[in-house]
Amino acid sequence: MEGLLWVLLPGFVAVASGLLAWFVMQSRLEVALAQERESLAQARGTIEAERSALEAQLGTAIRAAEESAKRVAFDNFLNELRVEQRHYTRENRLLLQNRRSLVIQERMYFRNIPLSDWIEHEITLEEGSDVTRILQDMTVFDKGVVSIEDIPRNRKALA
Repeated sequence: MEGLLWVLLPGFVAVASGLLAWFVMQSRLEVALAQERESLAQARGTIEAERSALEAQLGTAIRAAEESAKRVAFDNFLNELRVEQRHYTRENRLLLQNRRSLVIQERMYFRNIPLSDWIEHEITLEEGSDVTRILQDMTVFDKGVVSIEDIPRNRKALA
């Protein structure tokens, strides 16, 4: 029996030390795995934070680009609007009275498409009145409103 003990005891010690080494290595592996998971979680957090910041910046840049494109398109649209004006003088003769009037007709166009009918104003002319001055002062469509570029800076700030 003593011989058997001398044979089995070293085998038992070898198996026990092998199991102990296995448990120690397993715990070391778990520690290393936990450290890797921690660093991976930090990297993911950093990437997610950068991604959200980038998306926010990109979203702002996209919105700004869209607004700029809309503004340019609107300016181009307004630059395509024009006003055609024609005028003539009309004389009405009633018994002893000779009445002279200036007829101004205006029409708004987009490129070559009319947007309105002819709008007519009749102004009674007195003797010696300047027709060109009256024409400059009388218009249905205010040219400053039709073209954004012609609006004075202080009116732009108020709008």
